Formats: sequence, C-alpha cells, structure tokens
Amino acid sequence: MKVCRGLRGATKAECNTVEGIHGATREMLEHLIEANDIAEHDVAMAYFTVTPDLNAAFPAAAARQLGWTSTALMCATEIPVPDSLPSCIRVLILINTEKEPSELHNVYLKGTEVLLLHGFQPT
Repeated sequence: MKVCRGLRGATKAECNTVEGIHGATREMLEHLIEANDIAEHDVAMAYFTVTPDLNAAFPAAAARQLGWTSTALMCATEIPVPDSLPSCIRVLILINTEKEPSELHNVYLKGTEVLLLHGFQPT
C-alpha cells in the first residue's frame, strides 16, 4: 500500500546566480531521484527553501528543467538565524511510496551534512 512520506535534501550554491542556484538544485534532485528511485508521478509536492543570500533564482525551476511539469512546487526563504549555514538550498519532497522510512535516503551535499549535527535531522 502506498503512503505519503517525506524526503529531505540540502546543498550549497557556489554563487548567487541563476546557474549557481539551478545547477546546485539539479544536482541535489538528481541524487535524491537516484537514491530513492523517484518517478515524477509519485511526487506529491516539493517545497524548496533558500537562505536569504540566495535570491537570483527560484530553485523550483531546476525541478521543471528535470521534467517535473505536473508536480506542485513551492519556494520560500529560510528564517535568517544568526550563524546559520550560508548559500544553502533545502528541499522537502513528499512522495507516494510503498517503501518504509528506513528504506528512504535523504541527501546532504557540499558540507550541508552539518545540518544533521545542529538538531535539524529530518524525521
């Protein structure tokens, strides 16, 4: 039986440009897709956030570039917590799956693994 489960991903953009944001987001999504065998028709929605220093592009556009044309996508800015990780792009993807939570793989790239050490570990 399929249920809706959440997947988390995070990465850093090398620069605040359209290509910097889209390139980093595409790479993160490609890793999530491969690690979890995601097909677009199983994606209920994807919610992207960026730190306030990234404002050159919407990361959701990278999902459209990968062919996610029927998926609900949303972007927002992270809360500007002092000393938080800069240039960070995060995503929460809700997928319909038969997999157990232990079979799903969150993806943290380019030093964003530190988010797990600061109490932001996904549930």
